[in-house]
Amino acid sequence: MQPLTFEVEEGVAILTLNRPAQGNALNPELLLALEAAWARVNQDAAIVAVILTGAGERHFCTGADVGALEVGVGGLQNQPYAAANRFSPRMCQVTKPVICCVNGLVNAGGLHFVADSDIVVACQGAQFMDTHVSVGQVSALESIGIARRAGLGAALLMGLAGKSYRMPAERAYALGMVDLLEPTAAEALARAKVLARAMCANSPQAMALTKRAIWSATELSDPAAPVHGWELLKSQWSHPDFEEGPKAFAEKREPRWNPDPNARR
Repeated sequence: MQPLTFEVEEGVAILTLNRPAQGNALNPELLLALEAAWARVNQDAAIVAVILTGAGERHFCTGADVGALEVGVGGLQNQPYAAANRFSPRMCQVTKPVICCVNGLVNAGGLHFVADSDIVVACQGAQFMDTHVSVGQVSALESIGIARRAGLGAALLMGLAGKSYRMPAERAYALGMVDLLEPTAAEALARAKVLARAMCANSPQAMALTKRAIWSATELSDPAAPVHGWELLKSQWSHPDFEEGPKAFAEKREPRWNPDPNARR
């Protein structure tokens, strides 16, 4: 069985962590499959948006496969951060919108996908926890991402409480860790698909630059962030989509977007 399935529906790539019997835990094979999938997403102009979810009814991703934890294997490489970590959309600098659809429990390394996706949709039965310290590991990278998305308190609570605390979906939604909350996993996936398909009507280049501008707010402080955003905004002026959007609107037709980020009018 493939550790990751990759389907494309009407411009939307659906990536499914496919190790349900192991809680969709991250083993070396799954990590490599994710890196290859994100590369495919970036390179395939037919893919406009992405949904990442988990197989089964109980777990989205329970983190690293503890049985496979060994320094030098999988993600435990004694290399610089960027070289050793290549499995989340932000790590791989995915330029297209990524929706994380949480269908169950998220633990430890699985929090990377919540922290590094652009939009998080979850079912009410989802839970979030971080058991690193309970098995003698340090919660660093995931906790940094969660602190950025949901606040310092949420990251410290999960990171220090370990296996003794599970944050319910309603609390995660209140903190902003989850953007859209649906009653069931099936409804969460349906909502994610509707949202992703709606994105397919937008200019791919405009969305890519919008995504870069917004994420820069977590990397740069004022006045650097708005200055960077202004330069991204201006760069769209020379792209064909800048002219095509208003023209299509005036002519009352669907726009014909140019997927090439280097195209010039």
